[in-house]
Amino acid sequence: MTTGKINVSVENIFPLIKKFLYSDHEIFLRELISNGTDATLKLKHLISIGEAKVEFGNPVIEIKIDKEGKKIHIIDQGLGMTADEVEKYINQVAFSGAEEFLDKYKDSAKDSGIIGHFGLGFYSAFMVAEKVEIITKSYKDEPAAHWTCDGSPEFTLEPADKTSRGTEIILHIAEDSLEFLEDSKISGLLNKYNKFMPIPIKFGTRTETLPKPEDAPEDYVNETIEVDNIINNPNPAWTKQPTELSDEDYKSFYRELYPMQFEDPLFNIHLNVDYPFNLTGILYFPKLGSDMQIQKDKIQLYQNQVYVTDNVEGIVPEFLTMLKGVIDSPDIPLNVSRSGLQADGAVKKISNYITRKVADKLKALFNENRADFEQKWNDIKIVLEYGMLSEDKFYEKAGAFFLYPTVDDTYFTLEELKEKLKENQTDKDGKLVVLYAGNKDAQHSYIQTAKEKGYEVLLLDSPIISHLIQKIEGDNKDVTFVRVDSDHIDNLIKKDENTISKLSDEEKETLKTSLEAYIPKAYSVQLEAMDSQAAPFIITQPEFMRRMKEMSQSGGGGMFGMGNMPEMYNLVVNTNSDLATSILNTEDKTHQEHLVKQALDLAKLSQNLLKGEALTAFVKRSFEMIK
Repeated sequence: MTTGKINVSVENIFPLIKKFLYSDHEIFLRELISNGTDATLKLKHLISIGEAKVEFGNPVIEIKIDKEGKKIHIIDQGLGMTADEVEKYINQVAFSGAEEFLDKYKDSAKDSGIIGHFGLGFYSAFMVAEKVEIITKSYKDEPAAHWTCDGSPEFTLEPADKTSRGTEIILHIAEDSLEFLEDSKISGLLNKYNKFMPIPIKFGTRTETLPKPEDAPEDYVNETIEVDNIINNPNPAWTKQPTELSDEDYKSFYRELYPMQFEDPLFNIHLNVDYPFNLTGILYFPKLGSDMQIQKDKIQLYQNQVYVTDNVEGIVPEFLTMLKGVIDSPDIPLNVSRSGLQADGAVKKISNYITRKVADKLKALFNENRADFEQKWNDIKIVLEYGMLSEDKFYEKAGAFFLYPTVDDTYFTLEELKEKLKENQTDKDGKLVVLYAGNKDAQHSYIQTAKEKGYEVLLLDSPIISHLIQKIEGDNKDVTFVRVDSDHIDNLIKKDENTISKLSDEEKETLKTSLEAYIPKAYSVQLEAMDSQAAPFIITQPEFMRRMKEMSQSGGGGMFGMGNMPEMYNLVVNTNSDLATSILNTEDKTHQEHLVKQALDLAKLSQNLLKGEALTAFVKRSFEMIK
């Protein structure tokens, strides 16, 4: 038997490992299973190139819990190690790696800035174990070895009587980690970290019912047998070629990833690249609607089929973090802070590739079946709007498939929209005016007025639409977007012809003075000569002020302090209406006030601005009028 001391300068490295990695102590299982997987895959490779003259067989990695003995066994059938290799890889390499890790990360190891601690490998066992044993036999014709360490730098190494190839690691679980002796805890960890490992992982057994034979008698009782409980799928969909998978395969894998998700995804994007970096994966577009409070962190990041994290910020462009799915890449550096990750060249290339791939897929879907794409538009638009705002590369490509829906459920690209509107909606200054509504019901009367003029009205109801139209206007100097309730229709698209007012300038001044005596200060009175059949009072909200307020409320534009500003409205009064004439000519001031307040309340009612006490008073007053 050999005894010795691990050559590390930090005497108490094990307590340090435990202390600094405590928030992540459950990863010990992931790390030890990863080591077993590596050992098995390396053996497979050595056999394939003729360097190992052994049968590969059907190896599994087995996890066993000994609750009474307070032990966990992790057993593989991989390469195994000789005594010399244990000395080299465990006593020298692993622990020098541990020391290096602590030296580098001890100030930030508890910070979530470190994504996964790959490379910890074997010594993460000491986060949960007070003693660790390794019993291992190499595929080479050499004796087995038994290594023991009790969490101090001292170890023992002696021959073992193990006859089968591979490695068994025995963890003697510490008193503060006894939760890991529960089947449910280990099962949960295996499901989280090892669900798609490339080697089958066995955890206990399960009962399986044999099928009933065709010639069985009626009173036949189905036989049951005990079979290995394999907890993982070693060949998940993302490891296959798109040509090998059907639509149902993709949907089935989605349900495997998200067992509690009952709605199918709208479509998927299969990622597969091997140069200049390695990356595979499948992204799914779930139904999203217009809600910005969508759960993010639903994309799972793997490294060689080992789960790392579901926080893929910096690797996946931010606008795509609303999607679901899997990304697997051995080229993503995992032992770095988030700021370091964002500055990493390979990661930037990966992020750009994903952006391009998503844009290309969307364009293909649009070209292949536009009707289907339009049908799904409301469920995907929030991601695309966010992408156009946040990623220039996506914005450049999105013009080919980004849609602008109308209130009548027709859809246009920007170029189609320009062509459709240029004849009727170009104002006297040569600017194309795109009218839009944010809410079909609330702005119904304004939409109807615009449609009577033969104008198209878009329905743009996203919480970030103000930011997006600002960007589109910046890139299309000949186009302006105006919400349909921001002024009366003749002012929204100004033509050369002017409607003549029935009232003289002097009468208009008198009318304005009378109106302002009864109209609250929140309303700016604006007299306009319109068609005599148009509404006498119209409430509008100035486009610029409303847009700035919306932008500051949804992020951006906050520097102007607009988010806390009170609502400002224009009251447009039609000087050619009979009501304007009645208000002007009424000498009874009580009756004049009554007319103004009733008309204002009606205008407020059409904008959904009449509420509470004012609405109650209006209803009471209206009933009095029809007695």
